[in-house]
Amino acid sequence: MSYFVAISGSPSAVSRSSILVNFLRKESFKQGFTVKEYSVLDFPADVLIEGRYDDPSIKKLSEEIKEASGILIISPVYKASYTGTLKALLDILPQDVFKDKPVFPLMVGGSPAHLLAIDYSLKPLLAALSAQTILKGVYLTDQYVDKEDFENPIKNEELLERITDQLGQLTDISQKTKALL
Repeated sequence: MSYFVAISGSPSAVSRSSILVNFLRKESFKQGFTVKEYSVLDFPADVLIEGRYDDPSIKKLSEEIKEASGILIISPVYKASYTGTLKALLDILPQDVFKDKPVFPLMVGGSPAHLLAIDYSLKPLLAALSAQTILKGVYLTDQYVDKEDFENPIKNEELLERITDQLGQLTDISQKTKALL
C-alpha cells in the first residue's frame, strides 16, 4: 500500500495539529493510502538545535519521505508563521527531500489574521526543499477544530470540503506521479 508522510510542527503532544493528522490519516486510508506520522516531538531537542542531519532519526525520516507518495505538513501558526521547531526539523533534512513529492500544507491559527501564513511563510520553505507540487493548502482557525472530537474534529462544512478535496488532489497527483516513475 502506498503511503503519505505527515509531519506535525506542533510542540504540544495534544494539539489541533495532531488531531488534524489523525483525521487525515483516517481519510487517506479511505483513499487507499496509509499515513506515517511524525511530530517534531519525535526528535531529540539536541538533534534539532544542533542541526544533526546525520542522526539516525533524521536519516529514517529522510528515507520515509523518499519512499512516500506524498507529504502532509501540518503546523500551528506562531507569530504569523510555522513553528520554529518545524523549521529546525526541515532545515536538517536533505535539500531536495521533497523532490518529486506533492505536498499538502495545513495550518491552524488563532484568528483569520494569519490567513496568508501558508502562502507567505510555509510555501517558500517547501519550494526550497524541491517540492514538486504544493497544493493550495488549508488554513483553519482554532474555533473550527474541536480538540474533544477525534472522529469528526472539523466543525465547518466548507473547510471540511476543502480539506477532503485537496486530500483527493494529493491522492490523484501521487498516483499519477507513481505511474510516471
